[in-house]
Amino acid sequence: MQRRHLLQSAAALAVPALGPLAYAQPAAFPAKPIKLVIAFPAGGPTDITMRQLADNASKILGQPVIIENKPGAGGTLPAQQLQTSAADGYTLAQIPLGVFRLPYTTKINWDPVKDIAYVLNVTGYAFGVVVPSNSPLKTWADFVAYAKANPGKLSYGSTGNLTSPHLTMELIAQKLNLQLLHVPYKGSADLMQSILGGNIMAAADSTGFAPQVEAGKLRVLNTWGEQRLAKFPDAPTLKELGLDMVQTSPFGIGAPRDTPPAVVKRLHDAFKQAMEEPSYTQALGKYDMLPMYMSTASYSKFAQDTFTREKALVEKLGLAKAP
Repeated sequence: MQRRHLLQSAAALAVPALGPLAYAQPAAFPAKPIKLVIAFPAGGPTDITMRQLADNASKILGQPVIIENKPGAGGTLPAQQLQTSAADGYTLAQIPLGVFRLPYTTKINWDPVKDIAYVLNVTGYAFGVVVPSNSPLKTWADFVAYAKANPGKLSYGSTGNLTSPHLTMELIAQKLNLQLLHVPYKGSADLMQSILGGNIMAAADSTGFAPQVEAGKLRVLNTWGEQRLAKFPDAPTLKELGLDMVQTSPFGIGAPRDTPPAVVKRLHDAFKQAMEEPSYTQALGKYDMLPMYMSTASYSKFAQDTFTREKALVEKLGLAKAP
């Protein structure tokens, strides 16, 4: 009897001793909404496809994934926001290729490779060059001929300085010895308004221009993938036009540096599952985009390799910042 009383007393003493330890355990992630910052304005291909992905991920994670649009600065503002955000997995960012060019063109105090936790890559773009349907530039050959005859007068818009459309067009111009007039915009929605309004002669963009082409308002002069796009079978690729170039500009999701590996894994697994939902594939298909999965390890290596490659491109185009 006395022994049983002693055991009960010991058990009673043990409960409060374990209590603080139990409360010290971290709450299961996520315990509140997650913010995903997008580099381009609402209404464009990036925004629409990432909203579908976020919606899918919300159901898997059991918490809302809320899109915040932060356009400008060549698509690099979301990545910059990660540098001042808590490393807890509740602030994520889209990472466009422009992020890897940033240190070569702008003075910054952070490293795009070391100071971002790369979660996974999700997709890339289908790009092309379009002109108004009533433009005298009926083909890419017309575009090149006009640009050569009128140096600096053929205006084209892109989704921002140092974005993939801008740098690819500048590389094309360098290869063909053209002088073009570049006009930057914050995203596809603004760019489309401008070309339809007659403010620029051409636009280099992802295929957010598809509805305007299908409505007979724009004409596609070329596309930038390995193969012609099924939606625009008459538009030649850059490779077919004698330019040995392919540009798909892969992008994915990053978190602040030092985000716990377990949180990164939880996010990776949820967004990978979200990518596999038919609704995401269908959203991408509207813009001729495809799922382009890279794991956390593969995406981290891609970041390092791209950082090195983009340095060479920026220097080749003479766009590197002064030392």
